[in-house]
Order: sequence, then C-alpha cells, then structure tokens
Amino acid sequence: MKLILTREVNKLGNAGDVVTVKDGYARNFLLPRGVAIVWTQGGEKQIEGIRRARAAREVRDLDHAKEIKAKLEKTAISVSVKTGSAGRLFGSVTDKDIAAAIKSAAGVDIDRHTIKTAGHIKKTGSYTVKVTLAHNVVASVSLTVTAS
Repeated sequence: MKLILTREVNKLGNAGDVVTVKDGYARNFLLPRGVAIVWTQGGEKQIEGIRRARAAREVRDLDHAKEIKAKLEKTAISVSVKTGSAGRLFGSVTDKDIAAAIKSAAGVDIDRHTIKTAGHIKKTGSYTVKVTLAHNVVASVSLTVTAS
C-alpha cells in the first residue's frame, strides 16, 4: 500500500515521504495512529505543505540548536487556562498548548513531540519543561500556568 507519512517513523521515513508498506502494517499501525495518510493524486499536493512545515520546525545544525536553546531559556513562557475555584485546571496543559505558547512568546516554531514535562500539568503555578532540540542540546524552559 502506498502512503504519505505525516510524521517521522523510525526506520521508515520522514514527514512528507511517500512509502510503500504491507497492507496490514498500514491498516493496523500507521493509519490508526495518524502517522500516515493513503496516497492519492490529491494527497500528492499535500506533500509540499508537509515538507514546508517540517523545514520550518527543523533545526539546521548544532549551532542553530544552541542559538534556539539560549533564546528559549531567556524567554518566560506563560499559558492562560480556565480553572476551578481551587486553582485546578479543567483538563490539563498539553504539549500542543506549550508549543503554541513558545511560538507566540519566543517566535520559535517547536515540534510538540520534542517537549517533555515532568508529569501532567493540572494546577496553576510555575513548571520546568524540557525541549529536545538536537542530540545533546536540551533547553529547560520556565513555564507559568495562570488562570484566565
């Protein structure tokens, strides 16, 4: 089966690549997880958009990663969420929320899969979030969760 990858798959390819895999692997693993879409002529047009988005998020080299790390560690990131009376959140702060807050505060587009938290963020307060930029470059970002 011919597929277009929407995310990087270990030992298979990167986002935007067209790959041919066995039908069972596609139906049971790749498609249900949203890692790939079925290749069509219309889907071929989406490849360029996927590649552009990947290039925008991609770290070019080690020096670029260190530059981004310095920028992230200097910037204070704040997320405003709805809370209950005791300061507990309705839900939790996700990696997607953190990536959007980083983009708005620092102007850096970070892939949400590179963001690691110590646990679920379900209360207001200050947290430290790790962002893996390259093999040995990890930025510690200070995150403040406030009530809206």
